[in-house]
Amino acid sequence: MSHKTTSLGILYLIAGISVFSVQDLILKLISGGYPLYQAMLIRGFTSIPFLLAFAHFDGGLRSLFSASAPRMILRGLVMFLAYFSFYIALAGLPLPTTVALYYSGPLFITVLSVLFLAEKVSAVSWIAVLTGFVGVIIMVRPGSDLFDWAALLPILSGLTYAISMITARKMGETATAAALAFWATIVFLSGAALMALYYHDGSHTITSHPSLAFLTRGWITPTPRDLGLMMACGVVASMGLWLLTQAYRIAAASTVAPFEYLGLIWSVLWGWLFWRDWPDAQGWIGIGIIAGAGLFVLVQERRRLPQSPEAVV
Repeated sequence: MSHKTTSLGILYLIAGISVFSVQDLILKLISGGYPLYQAMLIRGFTSIPFLLAFAHFDGGLRSLFSASAPRMILRGLVMFLAYFSFYIALAGLPLPTTVALYYSGPLFITVLSVLFLAEKVSAVSWIAVLTGFVGVIIMVRPGSDLFDWAALLPILSGLTYAISMITARKMGETATAAALAFWATIVFLSGAALMALYYHDGSHTITSHPSLAFLTRGWITPTPRDLGLMMACGVVASMGLWLLTQAYRIAAASTVAPFEYLGLIWSVLWGWLFWRDWPDAQGWIGIGIIAGAGLFVLVQERRRLPQSPEAVV
């Protein structure tokens, strides 16, 4: 792989993470006035045409209905839990906190790869993983007056995201990225539809916590501006998916993956610009430990794996 191609892959990754950060911003903006399922439905329906187009150019539409479709649907259920828990957390936590705790995902991936893929992890990497989880504990602050149960949601999101990535390694040999994304979106829409059926009339609304209100609020007819924002989430998700897929397609995953942590920078920037949220000293320590541990594990993984001709930079 040429230096030029690798550089392009990194640029695709940076662009994809930047685009996805806009989705987090939009969902945080609307979380105080609309229910989550409404945003999920509008986002999902908007993204379907884009995903079908991606599938057309990535193996054809027939690839969506291969023998592995049932397994892709099961993986979609895991992805739904990852999306759901992250989105709910956005309503109740500062954006930088939510994103930082979500980035525990690479730490979980390391643990799960040992348990389910029989991969070997060095002692140094294990120390980094444990250190990263210390950072998670610092940010969650269990037992203190500042503890918020919603802080457990992005950790759950990181765990379920890790599970979905581990299964993707197994399924990637027979399923295209477009097919995996398509079925994940179908499950995403189905889950949102079930929530809408139960909560749409507003009779089950719980207002004791912003995250619960975001989940249980009744259907609200959106203004043209807010409808446009929700639809933009679908476009953003599709564009981000394409950019990230391109990044991992043309460049070695071990080379581009560390750049995903740029999402932390975007979360701090959006949080400050829109809500004047700024992590306190303990928050910065937790963010630094999680990001540092995750990056260290990714770099160690890159050094451990033999470099194939396709992965040489």
